Amino acid sequence: MTAHSLLITGATGAIGGALARHYAAPGVRLVLHGRRAEPLEALAQACRDAGAEVELSRVDLTDDTALEAWLGQLALPDVVIANAGQNIHAENGAEMEDWQATSRLLDINLRTPMAMARHLAPRMVERGHGQLVFLSSLAAWHGLPLTPSYSASKAGIKAYGEALRGWLAPRGVGVTVVMPGYVSSRMCHDMPGPKPWQIDADSAARRIARGIEHNKARVSFPFPLNLGCWCLGVMPAGLAQPVLRLMGYGRST
Repeated sequence: MTAHSLLITGATGAIGGALARHYAAPGVRLVLHGRRAEPLEALAQACRDAGAEVELSRVDLTDDTALEAWLGQLALPDVVIANAGQNIHAENGAEMEDWQATSRLLDINLRTPMAMARHLAPRMVERGHGQLVFLSSLAAWHGLPLTPSYSASKAGIKAYGEALRGWLAPRGVGVTVVMPGYVSSRMCHDMPGPKPWQIDADSAARRIARGIEHNKARVSFPFPLNLGCWCLGVMPAGLAQPVLRLMGYGRST
């Protein structure tokens, strides 16, 4: 579908910012959400310079009341890209990931996009068109031992998006699940383990935008890493775990 208005959460991140710049053009309205004021303002100005109309928000996405109020007053976008997310891993010497950090991660990676869909999908159905886009990860194919909570959140939003697509398709609303590999960013840099076939955010944004335009059920890339992660997901777990250790994703001690 041709998107004349888009909502992008996590716009101050690498992928979110690249998507905003990709779509910025005359006749396009962008609603950009981000936590950091200065980068968000700078991105907004770049998008306005490209001709787009821009609205900004820094609302707390994990606050149910604030989220509902914000979404309720928005002019309904054509496309909603639930991109905001984070990653965590166990600190050196810790047996498990910090539970409070895990809870925050699940809130923003999984619960928030589900809440957004709950509020916006009925309005899209009533209007007769719209598209929801969820950011998952290739880690959803098979959980990575170094980032178990992140993997769980991305597997969860993958399953939710796939199920929701089947539910909403007869009602004229599309759902796309995006499963990137390693995209150059601060979050990617902070992740432990190897980062094969890493790509830049602008390349990722172009691939995502093509998938959205064609209402693809799944946008997963890059191909070699996608194939490898898919294979891990379908092979016996007793074989997949040794393969991951050989690739450098196992625990060192």
